[in-house]
Amino acid sequence: MGTYVMSDIHGCRDEFLTMLDKIGFSGSDQLFLAGDYIDRGKKSLEMLKWIEACPANVHLVRGNHDEEFASNIDLMMDVDKQYGLKSNLDANEDGVALYETFRYLLRAKELTVWFFDYYKTIKSLLEDWNVTLNDLCRWRDLIREMPFYFETPIGGRDCVIVHGGYAEDLEKIGLGDTSPEEFYLHARMEGYLLGGKRRGMVIAGHTPTTVEGEFTYNEGNVFRYYDEEKDCIFYDIDCGCVFRELNPKGKLACIRLEDEKIFYV
Repeated sequence: MGTYVMSDIHGCRDEFLTMLDKIGFSGSDQLFLAGDYIDRGKKSLEMLKWIEACPANVHLVRGNHDEEFASNIDLMMDVDKQYGLKSNLDANEDGVALYETFRYLLRAKELTVWFFDYYKTIKSLLEDWNVTLNDLCRWRDLIREMPFYFETPIGGRDCVIVHGGYAEDLEKIGLGDTSPEEFYLHARMEGYLLGGKRRGMVIAGHTPTTVEGEFTYNEGNVFRYYDEEKDCIFYDIDCGCVFRELNPKGKLACIRLEDEKIFYV
């Protein structure tokens, strides 16, 4: 029995399934996924279907890409209601029409939205895979059920699985206008230098370890950092799998918490 963590799959469904085979994942194990299941990669639809039907021993954490996807669906449905479009939620053509209406309103500056479907994931789901608004809303609701982090005790340490960053007392670290949710989803270097858990372990993703200049840069390998004052171990396990065509050092990583063993695909 093992407790495993992966993060930032980004539509790399094949590598994800290969990793499950590599670690011999079974019903006696626990798997935590630290967010960003979609965008950038080629198989976002397959990952959405996988997380929708995942077994009970898989625990899903929300990532920033997942939250942005859910927020974009909210925006589309708000436009449908505001303009009285009454789209048929079960008709793909109505989903496509609503998407195009939303894009038109953006171009006409009728909407003050700065970020919408940046990676064209929703566009592809509607136009290439014939999904419906009901499908999109169902996946949105699934994402909204995901917590921002999980805690689980392993070997005498409280292990926190989060997408971006975690801190025990967010008010004390001076977030300014940053909400706790934004910190959980978006923190990068500040998650390591300001965050953490005393006598704990924080496993996160979000910042690819392939990016030179980032605090967690490690040539595409898992990054480990130890805060002696807090007695806290940090891991960044986003090793840039989805970028491997641009950077051959990119890979999918998985960590087993009991012995901190790292696996790569």
